[in-house]
Amino acid sequence: MVNKRLAVLIQQIIQTEDSMNNILTIQDLTKVYEKTTAVNHVNLTVPENTIFGLLGPNGAGKTTLIRMITQILVQDSGTIDLKNISNKERNMYIGYMPEERGLYKKMKVGEQLMYLAQLKNLSKQEAKKQIDHWLQKFGIEDWWDKIVDELSKGMQQKIQFIATIVHNPSLIILDEPFSGLDPINTNLIKDEIFELKQKGKSIIFSTHRMEQVEEICENIALINKGQIILEGEVKNLKHRFKENKFSLHYVGEPPALDTPIFNVLQQSDHQLEISLNEGFHSNDVLRYFIDNETKIDSFQEILPSLNEIFINQVNQN
Repeated sequence: MVNKRLAVLIQQIIQTEDSMNNILTIQDLTKVYEKTTAVNHVNLTVPENTIFGLLGPNGAGKTTLIRMITQILVQDSGTIDLKNISNKERNMYIGYMPEERGLYKKMKVGEQLMYLAQLKNLSKQEAKKQIDHWLQKFGIEDWWDKIVDELSKGMQQKIQFIATIVHNPSLIILDEPFSGLDPINTNLIKDEIFELKQKGKSIIFSTHRMEQVEEICENIALINKGQIILEGEVKNLKHRFKENKFSLHYVGEPPALDTPIFNVLQQSDHQLEISLNEGFHSNDVLRYFIDNETKIDSFQEILPSLNEIFINQVNQN
């Protein structure tokens, strides 16, 4: 009886510690539009000081989920807890960059940013200071009097990004932040995202570009048909869905490739892609080549890309 109580106590302590390390905790969240369930009993945690990828095909429920986090929409049931922040104060601690950009086209850049910053409770003096800082950092301090409608899509993207982070939010939500940006400006925004993370910010990154997620996100959640179908650390998920495939580069002639150890998937110019058969280990492959006096230049496991995992999981659901 004592051991059982002790186990319960330990579990409660673990759950409390986990909760303390999360900036966002969502429990049993549901949103229904007439007969369509857009978000269906979703449970999700976002760790502090991380870049978190929120993925899903079109119509999966990502935007509805984000709009409930930002209080644009009200959930039908469930809870959304932003660490140590009341619902009334939540929007002051969130920076949200929507996919459908929300700039006023006929306003000047400076007026626009001043207006949006003061909506987030910055004083006029502090807003001007922060806006000047970001305009100078992006090398666009001479844009203050430009009309938003006169800017290219990529230029508007920079202004939208500044508007999102000017009030120094704890949780930053970026929906397709690189849309319309050339490679140089993509890297500029990407560097800022990494820097914000280094400063302790938590960032939710919503996109359908898997290569970007793979590059910058530490954790992901995949939502489909209103439900979370996959969640975890990127590196762990790649290992979880690996298929015992290996790439091998050799020198000279290869040994006979008709072996029970592996199957050849592809072969080209001293390069093999193989799949390991059940009951064998990668060391068996190396031993086979060494025993046949074939020199190996490189040998590595092929892990699935996030795009492959994404497609596979969506198709299964």
